[in-house]
Amino acid sequence: MKKALFAMAFLLLVASSGLAQDVRYNFDKDTDFSKFKTYKWVAIKGTDQPNGLVDKQIKDALEAQLATKGLTKVESDPADLFIGYQTAIGQEKQFNSYSTDWGYGGGWYRGGWYGGAGGSSTTTGQTSTIYTGQLVLDMYDSTHKDLVWRGVASKTLDPDAKPDKQQKNLTKAATKLLKNYPPPVKN
Repeated sequence: MKKALFAMAFLLLVASSGLAQDVRYNFDKDTDFSKFKTYKWVAIKGTDQPNGLVDKQIKDALEAQLATKGLTKVESDPADLFIGYQTAIGQEKQFNSYSTDWGYGGGWYRGGWYGGAGGSSTTTGQTSTIYTGQLVLDMYDSTHKDLVWRGVASKTLDPDAKPDKQQKNLTKAATKLLKNYPPPVKN
């Protein structure tokens, strides 16, 4: 019984860690990020844009975090940074299996091999589809139009999630995404 409970706890831990948001970022190490004080939203050409509600949710979540970083949104030029985002919804197949080994099979018992009797073991599986939504945030130096910072948050957007769950995921992703912005200065 203890082995079964341990196995179930382990599987739940592995499954839940697979659902965690994965956040990565990269930046131009030669850029002085302290000079950036304002930003303006820009559309990134050639990308699919989400519907108006999701667009607003994404921008609201990101704007709240950008404000904590000392950046102010402006509607017109000049802006120090041009900021745009991209979204992607992908599908990932997952095969789940479990065993119904009731413990009546053979094994070591009192110093010898016991063949067991009447035991039964079945392995069952199913395939499920998991949507992994990705949010990519790009920051461009407005002076030279160079990409200076990029952050990617995976498993953030789920088109089937309820609105409050979507907002919670976006807020969490925005917080994680901008945690290390501006990048630490290395001397």
